[in-house]
This record gives sequence, structure tokens and C-alpha cells, in this order.
Amino acid sequence: MALDVELVKKDFAILDQLVHGHRIVYLDSASSSQKPAAVLDAMQHLYETTYANVHRGVYAIAEESTRLYEEARTKVAAFLGAASTREVIFTKNVTEAINLVAYTWGRTNLGPGDAVLLTEMEHHANLVPWLQLKAERGIELRYLGVDGEGQLILDDLEQLVDGVKLVGLTLVSNVLGTLNPVAEVARVAHAAGALVLVDGAQYTPHFTTRVAELGCDFYGFTAHKMLGPTGIGCLWARESLLEEMPIFLGGGEMIRDVRLDGFTANELPWKFEAGTPPIAEAVGLGAAVDYLLAIGMADVRAHEIELTRYALESLHERHGDDIRIFGPSDPEKRGGVLSFAYKDIHPHDISQVLDEVGVCVRAGHHCAKPLMRRLGVGATARASFYLYNDEADVDALSSALTSADRLFS
Repeated sequence: MALDVELVKKDFAILDQLVHGHRIVYLDSASSSQKPAAVLDAMQHLYETTYANVHRGVYAIAEESTRLYEEARTKVAAFLGAASTREVIFTKNVTEAINLVAYTWGRTNLGPGDAVLLTEMEHHANLVPWLQLKAERGIELRYLGVDGEGQLILDDLEQLVDGVKLVGLTLVSNVLGTLNPVAEVARVAHAAGALVLVDGAQYTPHFTTRVAELGCDFYGFTAHKMLGPTGIGCLWARESLLEEMPIFLGGGEMIRDVRLDGFTANELPWKFEAGTPPIAEAVGLGAAVDYLLAIGMADVRAHEIELTRYALESLHERHGDDIRIFGPSDPEKRGGVLSFAYKDIHPHDISQVLDEVGVCVRAGHHCAKPLMRRLGVGATARASFYLYNDEADVDALSSALTSADRLFS
């Protein structure tokens, strides 16, 4: 395979554990990835040697803590191909990044009669903020549909985008694994005068990310899906847009001056980072970026394609019509996310039975209820792969499904 997975696994102590007497087979990275020793060590080192609040103290450890925090921002900017660190805003996650755009840019620029174009495969994080604006401001929401193969229907894109001010879409579906043609959508959207917001939660952990090549105006990703800690993510946006947008949260750090009759906001990027930030988490994110770059994002993606191809072929070969895997059949047109239905067994029952042999998969609607309705199911089981998974993990999943079949027969 493209990666030496056995060598990679040695960096993840949690994968040495036994669950119910079986080796752990972690197939839920689309929800949250595991963390390598390099990330845990970087965060622990900060806490043990240099932790202090950032951008405040002038004593030695405070200045070092600030340096490490801002160094993480520099790493993220390079990882995204951003023009400047001023374009990189630390958030809690992609959900907060999208809400930041909706609450600031959206409430400034959208009103009755304005339209936003989304897709039927969006995570709730890229639906609910716009549904709120629809309820509050009377904006119109339009949607790109999904075909039977799990691909976006783009035949009427030019008609749907006419009069739209913002197009919001995911790069990789967290349910279908579909890799969407964002650059093509962005080209049509910009020609119609619309901005483009991209949910990169399932993309950035697995692909080389270059925001300029994607052609988007706003881009969000989260650390915990790319080997980093929870509690930190990122909004990238074009600097000119960020300069025009009002503040999101008010308090300390995001100000340059405060008077009893008003305030002056700080410069970018701190204008949008109110309060004490997630300092150790930012350092952990920086370490995750270093780890992924050392492996090589091209190799991460190549490994995912190989493993997804093996999973699609072997699961269909072993289980035939008993398993239905949603999304594109071509592994090069999807990420390593396999949502599936198995016979008539409820996804939650599948997940519980698989857990008994150490196989960890997600079961539920995956925060994509409108898509579930489009697929005609209430929930799916979902296996998702990352750089520490291999063919043996896929085989363990397949064998566990056979065990579930026997139990429920």
C-alpha cells in the first residue's frame, strides 16, 4: 500500500488496546480521528514547560507560549496555501466557522429577497445557520440535488445560482464520501456574482488543500478529524472579506480600544478571536500539520484510494446484495467514507454487535437528516478510514458483519 501502516500505527498508542478481548479496529475517523504521540507530546510539553496566556504577558514563558500559538497559525496558513496568516481565524470547529460567516457576513449582506444556494448533502452545520437566517431575515434557500450515485446534480446550476449571493457546499460528503467539483461550482457562482463557502471538514485531513485552486471565498476545517485535538478549527477567508465583516464575539483580545461609549476592533486575525484562545489545542494542531506533511498528503490520499477500492470490492464480493453502500462506486471520486445498510438490521444494532469484536463504526443520521430522507433511510452504519487503517481492518469489518448476520438470523 502507499503507506507503511504498521509503522504508522506505532504512533497511536490507543490502537494497542483490546476492546472486549479483541484488537481495536477504529473505523470512525470521519467523526473524530485518533491522535499520534507527536500531537500529544507537543501539547503536554507546552503545559509542562511554557504554558501562559498569549498576547498578554511580557515575561519569558508568556512570550514563548505566544510564539508557539502564532507559529501554529503560520503552519496552518501554509497547509492551506493561504496568502497571509491574517486570513486564518482560529475557531472551535467547522460549525463555529460557518456560524461566524452566517452571523457576520450573512447578517450584514443578506435580507428579504436574497438567496443562498446549498446542497442536499450538507452537514447540519451548513444548513441550520442559513435556516436561521431564513427564519429571521426572510432569505430564500435553494438546493442542489443528489442523484442515485450520490453525485451532485449540476445540470441546472446556472439557473439555480442566478440571483444568489452565497453558495455553500461540502467538499467531501460525510455520509456518501462524494468528492464534489467545488472549483467548477465556484467558477459558475463567481460568474453570477456569488461568494462560495466550503465545508472542508472531510477534505483537509485527506487531500492537499489549496484554497486558491478551489476558488472559494470562505473555507472551514477542524483539527480533530486530522489527528489534532478537539476544540480548535479554522476559518480561512479572503482578507478583504474579513476586513469588511463585523465582529462575531465581543470581549477581550478582539479589541484595540474600549471606551464607555464604544470600542475599536483589533486587526486581523485577532478581531475574530475573543477571549482566551485554545492555546495548547493550537499547538496540537500545528503538530498534526507537521505529522501529516512528514508523511505526505499525496501518500495519504493514495492510501485512501487503495483502501477504499479494496473495501468496496471485498465487501460486495463477500456480502453481495446483502450490503448496500451509498455514494459513488469509483474510489477516485470519493473519500474513504462508507455508509451502508446491511440486510434489514438496524444500524445501531450493527454498531453494537461490531463493538463486541472491537470494530468501531458510527451509526445514525450523521448530522445529515435531509440527506437521510433523500436516501430513503432513517440512519446508516458508517465505516471511515484513515492513514492508520489497512486491509486487515476492512477484513475485520467484513467478518464482524457476518457475525451480525448469524446473530440476527
